Amino acid sequence: MHVPDGFIDAPVSLATGAVAAAAVAVSLRGARRELGAAAPADGLGGERTAPLAGLVAAFVFAVQMLNFPVAAGTSGHLLGGALAAILVGPFTGVLCISVVLLMQAVLFADGGLTALGVNITDMAVVTTLVAYGLFRLLLAVLPRRRSSVTAASFVAALVSVPAAAVAFTLLYALGGTTDVPIGKVFTAMTGVHVLIGIGEAVITALTVGAVLAVRPDLVYGARGIAAPLQLRTSPLRSGTDAAPAPDAAPVPASAKPARSTRRFALAGLLTALALAGVGSYYASASPDGLEKVAHDKGIDSRTEEHAAKDSPLADYQVADITDGRISGGLAGVIGVGATLLVGTGVTWVVVRRRRDRAAAATGTAASETV
Repeated sequence: MHVPDGFIDAPVSLATGAVAAAAVAVSLRGARRELGAAAPADGLGGERTAPLAGLVAAFVFAVQMLNFPVAAGTSGHLLGGALAAILVGPFTGVLCISVVLLMQAVLFADGGLTALGVNITDMAVVTTLVAYGLFRLLLAVLPRRRSSVTAASFVAALVSVPAAAVAFTLLYALGGTTDVPIGKVFTAMTGVHVLIGIGEAVITALTVGAVLAVRPDLVYGARGIAAPLQLRTSPLRSGTDAAPAPDAAPVPASAKPARSTRRFALAGLLTALALAGVGSYYASASPDGLEKVAHDKGIDSRTEEHAAKDSPLADYQVADITDGRISGGLAGVIGVGATLLVGTGVTWVVVRRRRDRAAAATGTAASETV
């Protein structure tokens, strides 16, 4: 659903750019809490979640290269807002998807540069907010178990995609550059993106379920539900009933040894590299939902040439490499690496700023006490 330059006029593009910038600014503040706060049950802190956020961005980038067929001559791909929000939190999720969209626009000429605000507003902000809001609502009424997290992930992801299609339709109604009946755009966009939403839901639920199975402590949306198992012991009995031993004092979360995320992160990175480097070759070559609707309804008649069309990675192909399989696979690997570096860098800056502020506040409190 990457909107190219020329679909939306300049005033609405500028307005959505301002909305996107404000959303990213708010998300930077909110991500400080999500990445730096320690959950009482598991001691999860910024040092462990910052690299995971970069990995989520890289994984979303990789899976977005895997277009899947949804109808005759139409394909779809993951948007990723629901997945990112559930794994690392809604504010951090907005940052992850924004990084992905920035890398795609600048390096791969996918999604217009002047339309970057439109894409961030639609694909990062709308999908994340709709998905995570519905996810939390479902968890409030479903039984508190891991299967509920997976089920809620499925529904939230499914709804988030047509929600993004509706948001695009509204933006097009405000600033579309071609004279197309908005009712036809709405019907076509929502219809095809409901089908794409099913694929999004399957990918999201499978990914969330897989992470829950191996590292439930790393799923932001499952905090308080998918708590790690605890062993209970009972005093030995000999002949007669013995007095129960006093309960051991609870161990503070900060004193619990943190489980290493290195193996998990390595497995996730290898999976992303394999999907982008190998799996992308087998992706559907059909136009995605927006491209198909734009072509059928004449929306693309005002499409502008991409400013990054001469990028050595444009169209997810490495320049001067004639073999399509090698060229596309290498471009995908480069994209995963670049997205991982930028995503991790952004989240580390957020964590560091939170840490510095906390240290400054502690120092101020200490000086006032003295």
